[in-house]
Amino acid sequence: MKFLHRAAVALAALVVSGAAAAAYPERPITLIVPWGAGGGTDATARIIGALLEKELKQPVNVVNRTGGSGVVGHSAIAQAPADGYTIGLITVEIGMMHWQGLTDLKGSSYTPLGLVNADPAGLQVRADSPYKTVKDLVDAIKAEPGKHKASGTGQGGIWHLALAGMLKDLKVDPAAAPWVPSNGAAPGLQDMVAGGVEVVPCSVPEARSMIDAGKVRALAIMDANPPALYPNVPTLKKELGTDWAIAAWRVIAAPKGIPADVQKTLVSALKKVYDSKEYKDFMASRGFGVIWADPDGTAKFMASSDASLGAALKAVGLAK
Repeated sequence: MKFLHRAAVALAALVVSGAAAAAYPERPITLIVPWGAGGGTDATARIIGALLEKELKQPVNVVNRTGGSGVVGHSAIAQAPADGYTIGLITVEIGMMHWQGLTDLKGSSYTPLGLVNADPAGLQVRADSPYKTVKDLVDAIKAEPGKHKASGTGQGGIWHLALAGMLKDLKVDPAAAPWVPSNGAAPGLQDMVAGGVEVVPCSVPEARSMIDAGKVRALAIMDANPPALYPNVPTLKKELGTDWAIAAWRVIAAPKGIPADVQKTLVSALKKVYDSKEYKDFMASRGFGVIWADPDGTAKFMASSDASLGAALKAVGLAK
């Protein structure tokens, strides 16, 4: 009997030991990025992945899953096993793609872990532009509809919606400022400096090099606060009285339905990464904005963004 008792105790100890050893995470984690290597989203994912490794004591492998205007990567995150071993960096486009009929996925298709970045749209013109304020620009657009062209993304991209939403909010037809599609803010800014378009609504970090070179001037920021990089750039609220705000943002998320304890572990580790000097210094060096929201706050943030983006897409006739 004593032998059986000792065996039972030993077996129980092994079970407890095995359970402890299986505590999450016990193997490497994959962090999916829906966009290509070398861009801002990729860079943000890689610094977060490197710092999460230190917190979770497991490798975090960043994998770029591109294609379908972001649909491929966002789908890969949503469809991964809900065990916490695949997470992803979802972006503002998740609040746009379903309005355009590209996917059924929305922000609510994921388990949010934390909002980690947002870069509000700025309104940029050439340094020698006759428009010294955003009011000057809007008045000119209203006076001569169709003359003042804009660029900075593809048709229906985030910066197209930034301008369209602003004009709609000001009771101006978004079509009054024709959109010239581009492969991003950089070629859009180059086109503007060359005289091809007159305005580029993109994030201030994207325009930073040309602003610092004296080729571009930021008229306003579509946010509640002036940009940290250029605190003298006014807000739309101050200049025009509108509350319209929009930003390109990034959220760390997991597939829907991961266990609560796994979500808690990931959120705790992610918050430590966000609060770290390494993360803040890296983001500041790129000019990227840092903002934190917990899972509940992140879900509300994404839902609000989704509604604003849907209204803007409808305004330009791109919602299906």
